[in-house]
Amino acid sequence: MSDYQINNPATGELEATYPTATEQDIQQVIEQADNAYQDWRKVPLNERSALLHKIADIYLERQDELSRIVAGEMGKPVAQAKGEIGLVAEIYRYYADNAEQLLAPNTIDVDLGSASVEKRPVGVLLGIMPWNYPHYQVARFVAPNFMAGNTIILKHAPQCPNTAEVIVDIFKDAGVPEGVYNNIFATNEQSATIINDTRVQGVSLTGSERAGQAVAKEAGGALKKKSF
Repeated sequence: MSDYQINNPATGELEATYPTATEQDIQQVIEQADNAYQDWRKVPLNERSALLHKIADIYLERQDELSRIVAGEMGKPVAQAKGEIGLVAEIYRYYADNAEQLLAPNTIDVDLGSASVEKRPVGVLLGIMPWNYPHYQVARFVAPNFMAGNTIILKHAPQCPNTAEVIVDIFKDAGVPEGVYNNIFATNEQSATIINDTRVQGVSLTGSERAGQAVAKEAGGALKKKSF
């Protein structure tokens, strides 16, 4: 049985199951994200910004629908879910409007010569998300990396598969190129496979201490950047 299921929080009934990714799916999504990165990193900042604003627009247009889906998957009251959706739109707009400043080089005072810190895209990143804020946690990870020119593979919590697919649809409807944002219904073991792939440059996790220890072990062993 798949780990990705919708169990109605009000009744406890199993309403839907979603197939777990195959090993072929894992390789395909990594390749897709890596291929997309080669072009996405070159897209001008103003074009990325326009796409992120469009994503925010769609979130607000579909706020009621998205809130009902969240409530039906993980039990959050619809009013709270609507607040989360509104916050997500604000996050996307913030990074769309401020990315140029946030990504600008920082000059550092040094005794000899000159030095600066530059923020450049690094490639494919894996995000492992929790169940309790199924849109907000995704947005705070995706928005800055989207604007920086990285591409994303997103492993959502098993409780929220419908939301996971809806987010993919939102990015597609906004006109984001294929492969820039990717969902994968992966197992924990498959997540380790993704982390260890040489095309994947980093991983971000929001979750339990146990999950953090497991991801840190894999990321450390593979010398990958990580954020918790």
